Amino acid sequence: MPPIDRSDRSVASAEHSLLAELQPVVETNLHRHLGVAKEWFPHEYIPWSEGRTFDGPLGGEAWTEDEATLPEVARTSLVVNLLTEDNLPGYHRAVAEFGRDGAWGTWVDRWTAEEARHGIALRDYLLATRAVDPRALERARMEHMSGGYDRPDGYSALHAIAYASFQELATRISHRNTGTATNDPRCEALLARIAADENLHMVFYRNLVEAAFELAPDTAMQVVRDVVVGFEMPGSTIKDFGRKSAEIAIAGIYDLRLHHDSVIMPILRKLRVFERDGFGARGEAAREELASFVALLDKKASSFTDRREGIRAARTKRMTSAA
Repeated sequence: MPPIDRSDRSVASAEHSLLAELQPVVETNLHRHLGVAKEWFPHEYIPWSEGRTFDGPLGGEAWTEDEATLPEVARTSLVVNLLTEDNLPGYHRAVAEFGRDGAWGTWVDRWTAEEARHGIALRDYLLATRAVDPRALERARMEHMSGGYDRPDGYSALHAIAYASFQELATRISHRNTGTATNDPRCEALLARIAADENLHMVFYRNLVEAAFELAPDTAMQVVRDVVVGFEMPGSTIKDFGRKSAEIAIAGIYDLRLHHDSVIMPILRKLRVFERDGFGARGEAAREELASFVALLDKKASSFTDRREGIRAARTKRMTSAA
């Protein structure tokens, strides 16, 4: 993601003041979240009876490739989703830098606890069902987490809040579609439960961005423009992420069309970014840039969809010929 131009000190100052004004909104949405979030237990979603001791100090059975009964792309997506969740300490550090006091500090800790539950559940499922090589999974975790996580240069707290609103929705969709791709009702139920959490997280962050538009429309518009134009999933630093994300996109689990239609546009509509009045010159310029980018993204999504259909047709032809 390219660095954001923060040379205008007035923008940074405006965001600092805005965050102070948002504190009551944070508190309101924290109470809302705690009131609607449902307690759930990862162990209830795991088919423990299928688990067996692996080879090692306890003398179990070594993992073999034939035990991986899930479709390959579903396994790839599950591992990408899990490694993303594993890097939670880095995300916590990044958002906690904006303050540990009051409602924001309470929210950050609660959000961290809920996200950690997702990683626990995903790993338990993969290991209990022996769906992946446990040693390869652990090595991937160590490598990814050792790289840490850093916010993009110039990202303010408001950028982080806006980014999270889009990212949480993207993650929700990825989890749900990954569950469907596994063809395993148990995994699908688990990922649907995780996705429900992600949706509540999205609502929390989106409501803060909506309040920011009411308080400081120009600043909020510039921030949303920055986030949408430079958006990357937090797992983009995973080894071979480009290849893996391409496989996931070709399978229709998460692609540009979903990103445009089911992530970017719903949030922009909710925020009413193209219907609002009251923008100054900076806000109007940012809105025009955002509109141009979204139109280009739409074209790229259509182009990708056309190419994917060609790839799928070619694969079907090869399989038919081989048969």
